[in-house]
Amino acid sequence: MRGGLVAGALALLVAAPAAAQDSLPPAPYADRQLVDPQAEARARELMESLRCLTCQSQSIADSDAAMAGDMRHQVRTRIAAGESPEAIRAWLVARYGDYVSYRPQLSTLTWPLFAVPLGLLAAALLILRRRLRPRDPR
Repeated sequence: MRGGLVAGALALLVAAPAAAQDSLPPAPYADRQLVDPQAEARARELMESLRCLTCQSQSIADSDAAMAGDMRHQVRTRIAAGESPEAIRAWLVARYGDYVSYRPQLSTLTWPLFAVPLGLLAAALLILRRRLRPRDPR
């Protein structure tokens, strides 16, 4: 009996922060568009190129997650303040890592992601060329 009470209390302690997170109100610009249509278009384009950190393969523009709402708010607030989309992208990448961007930048850490597919394609073409070459009938 006592072990069940301890386990139940531990479960409540673990679940409480997660429940509290969802009860927070959404950020003001999470779902409200900017007044300036050109600024909203820039914000929308940027949001579609940023990955939601809590969802699988969704942009922050498409996600209903609280984290995506906070990121949409940050993007719109910074666009309204006059920041460029690339400066905002750089800030988000510095804060959350390269994973946040659907457009990874070429760097010392990411060059294998670009080079390996090209190397595999070159190897496949070389193998195909050797297989399809006519053989000498001697």
